[in-house]
Amino acid sequence: MDTGSIITLVVIFIIIFYVVGIYNRLVALKNRFKNAYAQIDVQLTRRYDLIPNLVETAKGYMAHEKETLEAVIQARNQAVSANQTAAKNPDDSGAIQGIVGAEAMLTGTLGKFFALSESYPDLKANETMNNVMEELSTTENKVAFSRQAYNDSVMTYNTYKEQFPNSIISNQFNFKDAELFVVDEPEVKKAVKVSFS
Repeated sequence: MDTGSIITLVVIFIIIFYVVGIYNRLVALKNRFKNAYAQIDVQLTRRYDLIPNLVETAKGYMAHEKETLEAVIQARNQAVSANQTAAKNPDDSGAIQGIVGAEAMLTGTLGKFFALSESYPDLKANETMNNVMEELSTTENKVAFSRQAYNDSVMTYNTYKEQFPNSIISNQFNFKDAELFVVDEPEVKKAVKVSFS
């Protein structure tokens, strides 16, 4: 084997190792943002589990507000469904957009619920209601932190994927852009205010 052949083989091996390195980094970053979505899923599931308790506790006090209570449960069920879809495949931008929309609807109906509940002093004094509200408030904060971590992971992945020559390899192996969990409505961007003070 002559020197030219050895140099050619060395160059080919270097290129192969470089491509494999980029591919493996893309896989690692993709798995990182999928794991970050799994953390959102945990917090959203906790939130969804608290909402029926909230509505059930309020039913006794807000019996003639049945429409609002049903709207909260319906929005919650839509959000649960959208979250299950997104949790199965967090790299599907349509699924992430679906959960963002469902969360916007849920936050809006919860806001109406909380505004109405302010008119019921006995409900505000209910210990069970206050405990659920405290847990929900804590969960809302955890959702916000989880969403931030997810968006940071998505940004890192998308940036790495788009850099040259990484973009050539990511396109070749069909790595898609990841969707940020961005809430457009200003009232949804802030955590749901759960206060009976």
